[in-house]
Amino acid sequence: MTNEEFMLFLKKNIISVACVAVSILIGITLYYRSDSLPDAEKVLLDKQQQGELLAANIEDGHDLKEQHAALVASNAAIEDRVIHVGQLAENYQYLYRLEAETGTKLSDPRQNAWVPPAKNAAKLNFTTVNFSLTAAGDYSQCLDLLRKLEDGEHYCRINTCAIRPASQTTRNNSVTIAITFDLMALE
Repeated sequence: MTNEEFMLFLKKNIISVACVAVSILIGITLYYRSDSLPDAEKVLLDKQQQGELLAANIEDGHDLKEQHAALVASNAAIEDRVIHVGQLAENYQYLYRLEAETGTKLSDPRQNAWVPPAKNAAKLNFTTVNFSLTAAGDYSQCLDLLRKLEDGEHYCRINTCAIRPASQTTRNNSVTIAITFDLMALE
């Protein structure tokens, strides 16, 4: 077959030759791209996940300013209700205000020694300060003291509470209450 015969064959069968050439090019392209198909699927999956995350963030982000304002207000309310570790006078004033409000007689209010957290412990925003007190009064006054501690102006956790009669010789409602409790505090 000479060049002229070959060219004549190509001109007669131009569509068939073009289809074969395109098929060969497609086969070569698929062969070389088949190696990168798993990587492309991983990239696609990652992009889809990022897109879903961004869509969720956009959907949830429409009221972020209001949520931020609510969090700031809540943090301010919490900070108003905590005590400070080193302010002994204010901490004792709280106990004496409770004494005046409830009508009990405090005999041994104490702020127990504060132990700072260990150096390798997780950093917390708040800590607790342990207190103990003994009060005397009638039964309703002592329960009122306990209620005012639990529901008072500071966050309080009652650790122990013991109520016993004030003395064996008196037959009135006098009782003695011994309480240990923690108040949430800032360092």
